[in-house]
Amino acid sequence: MNGPVLILVGPPGSGKSTVGRLAAKRLGVDFRDFDDDMEAEHGLPAGELVVSLGREKFQESERELLAGVLPTFTGVLALGGGTPTAPGVPELLEPHHVVFLDVELEHLLRREGLVPLHPWLMPNPRAHLRELLNQRRPVYTRVAAATVPTSGREPDEVLADVLATLELSTD
Repeated sequence: MNGPVLILVGPPGSGKSTVGRLAAKRLGVDFRDFDDDMEAEHGLPAGELVVSLGREKFQESERELLAGVLPTFTGVLALGGGTPTAPGVPELLEPHHVVFLDVELEHLLRREGLVPLHPWLMPNPRAHLRELLNQRRPVYTRVAAATVPTSGREPDEVLADVLATLELSTD
């Protein structure tokens, strides 16, 4: 099957980019951050783009761009935190190996720089993050073949678990 060897999903700050880069290096493939694709396409960071386009148009754009990326990109792809929740995206992800990097709220809140990076978390980051996790966790779980916890773990530990899911899927 064509497409990414691995797709990582999870909330902002769960480690998708960090673990994704490590996985790509270990597997000898390219790494791609879908938020960077969205920024390249529209000229604005994803957080600003949501505000500029509105959620519905932003999600349409995510789905269209992802539909073009999936058949041609064969490396490790880290999706934006909300990308799996866009209408039509779960169906696009179905044939691919998706891993959900799960992180606990308290761990996310300790991540430095997360709140300024995501203006939609203001003014109450704890409440917004809790709501975000509650809304998205069922979607992440549904689109993923496996869930790997990341809270309080080193990237190399998470990587080992993520790579183990690939080995299981090829048996």
